[in-house]
Amino acid sequence: MSVLTPFDALLQVADPQLPPVHFWPWIIFALLKLLVVFTMYMIAAALLTLAERKLSAWIQDRHGPNRVGPSGLMQPLADGLKNLVKEEAAPSFASGALYNLAPIISFIPALITWAVIPFGAPFPTRWGRVDMVLADLPIGYLYVLAIGSLGVYGIVLAGWASNNKYALLGGLRSSAQMISYEIAMGLSTIPVVLLAGNVTLSAIVLRQSEMGWNAVTLTFAFFVFVIAAFAETNRLPFDLPEAESELITGYHTEYSSMKFSFFFIAEYANMVTASAMMATLFLGGWDIPFWHGDNIGAISKLTSILTILVFLAKVTFFLFFFMWIRWTLPRFRYDQLMSLGWKVLLPMTLGYIIVVAAAVLGLDMAHVPRDWHFALSMLALNVVIMVLVFWVLDRGRIVSPASSRISTAELERLRTLSRRSALTPREAGD
Repeated sequence: MSVLTPFDALLQVADPQLPPVHFWPWIIFALLKLLVVFTMYMIAAALLTLAERKLSAWIQDRHGPNRVGPSGLMQPLADGLKNLVKEEAAPSFASGALYNLAPIISFIPALITWAVIPFGAPFPTRWGRVDMVLADLPIGYLYVLAIGSLGVYGIVLAGWASNNKYALLGGLRSSAQMISYEIAMGLSTIPVVLLAGNVTLSAIVLRQSEMGWNAVTLTFAFFVFVIAAFAETNRLPFDLPEAESELITGYHTEYSSMKFSFFFIAEYANMVTASAMMATLFLGGWDIPFWHGDNIGAISKLTSILTILVFLAKVTFFLFFFMWIRWTLPRFRYDQLMSLGWKVLLPMTLGYIIVVAAAVLGLDMAHVPRDWHFALSMLALNVVIMVLVFWVLDRGRIVSPASSRISTAELERLRTLSRRSALTPREAGD
C-alpha cells in the first residue's frame, strides 16, 4: 500500500472516493463559480474606491465619504449612478472606433486574468470534488503573464485615439513603463517556478504548503515582484502615466461618463489581480499557515471555506498595502522610474536567478529534502543577498528615488559657487 505525500494528497483531494465531478455537474458548478466570482470581483472593485477614500482620510486625519448611506457605504453606488447618467462629452477630433474600444481593452484583461487563480481548497460534494478555481490551466502562470500584458494596449490606444498631446504622452509613458517592468516581474517569478517545478498555479500553492512560503525562501524575488506590481498597476509611486500635476490626468484626459469609469474599474481590478498573484506565488495562496489540516487527510467543506477566507485575508492585506503606499510615498521622476527598472531590477534579477538555480542544484545534490531544512537553507541565502543589496551595494544611492551619485565634497563646492554667484559685486569684494 503506497502512502500519499501531502503534495500528492492535495492533488487528489486526499480522498480517492472524491473524483472530479462528471460533465453536467461540472458545467453547473462552473457557471455558478463564474457568476459568484465575477460578481464579487466587480463589487470589490467598486468598494475599493470607498476603501481608498476612507483610508486616505484616516491617514490625513479627516473625514472621508460619510453622507451617502450609513458611514458613506452607498457612496460607490452613488458615484456609479452619477457616471451612468452623466452626459458623455466625446471630442469630435478623436478616432471614433479606437476611442470607444480603448476602455474595454483596458478593462477586460484585468477581469479575465483572475480565471486561473486558485482561491481555495477543493470543495467536496456528493457528485465529486469541485476545484476552487475557474479554469485550472496547466499553464496558469504563463496565462497570467500573457493576458496581463494586454492591458497596455487599451492605455496606448486611449492616449493615441484621443488626439490630445497630454493623453498621448500619458499613453507613451504607460507603454514604456509597463513593458519595462513586465520584464522584471516575469524574471522575479522564475525562481518560484524553479522551486515548484511546475507552471500551474495550483501546483505552486501546494508546493508552498510543503516547503514554506516563497516570501521566506525567495525574499528578494518577492521584493522585486511587489515593486513591479506597483509599476504594472500604475499606482504611486509609479503613477507617471496619469501624473495629474504634469499631464492633467494622462491617457484618459478626454474621457468622461462610464468610459472614464472603466479605466478606474480596470485599475482597481488590476490591483485585486496583482494582490491575488502575490498571495498565490509568495504567501502560499489559500494555504492556512501553521496548520496541516488543510493539506493532510480528507478535505472537508469547512476546511474549504476556511481556506477561501484565508486567501481573501491575504489579498486584503496586499490591497491595504497598495493604498497605504499611495498616501505615503511621493512620485518618482520618470528618469528614476526607467533607471530603476532597467539598471537596477533587471541585472539584479538575472543574477538572482543564477544564484537560486545554483543553490537549488547544490541542495538537491546534497540530498537535502524539500521540507523545512530546504526552506531554512534558502532563507539563509536570501538574508545574505538582502544584506548585500541594501547595506553593502545600495546604501540609499541606487534604489532610493532621491539618490544622487555626486560626492559630498563636490556638492559642497557647487553650493559655495551658487552662494557666491548670488552675491552683489560689492558683497563679493567685502
